[in-house]
Amino acid sequence: MKTIIGALLLALAAAGVAAKTPGEVEVGAVLRDAQLQGLAGPSRKLSEFRGKPLIINVWASWCGPCRKEMGSLERLFWRFGGRQFQLIGISTDDYAESAEQALRTSKVSFPNFIDRQLLMENMLGADHIPLTLVIDAQGRVLGKFYGAKDWDSRESLAAIAKLLKIRLD
Repeated sequence: MKTIIGALLLALAAAGVAAKTPGEVEVGAVLRDAQLQGLAGPSRKLSEFRGKPLIINVWASWCGPCRKEMGSLERLFWRFGGRQFQLIGISTDDYAESAEQALRTSKVSFPNFIDRQLLMENMLGADHIPLTLVIDAQGRVLGKFYGAKDWDSRESLAAIAKLLKIRLD
């Protein structure tokens, strides 16, 4: 298990070495503020999530791997979200209707936003999705995970806990 966590952390470090999208915030840097357009809820500023660690999942309705991991993100949200960290999703769909339909179909209840102007996509480094970022309470990017994961698995929980320096039981 330590080998898996070590490999995950090495992959995270390698992913943050070079910026790939315009204005990308690399691992170790602080996210800039941005307006988030709400999908199934109100619009908010990214800075409103400061003060507690944040997990951001970047997805799209047309992305099969994104849809595949939604269930595990929802379970992660219900198990830990709000208490030890916050969890939000950001859709890169061109049309809000497509993203809203995907959320209804997958029965996702954590806050989701849409990024039609690619501001968040570029800042987060979402040159391919799904992308999940672990952010500390001050807005610093601690890690980036590309590709679909089982977010409520023992390995993923251990990686999140290690990055955030918290216990997830």
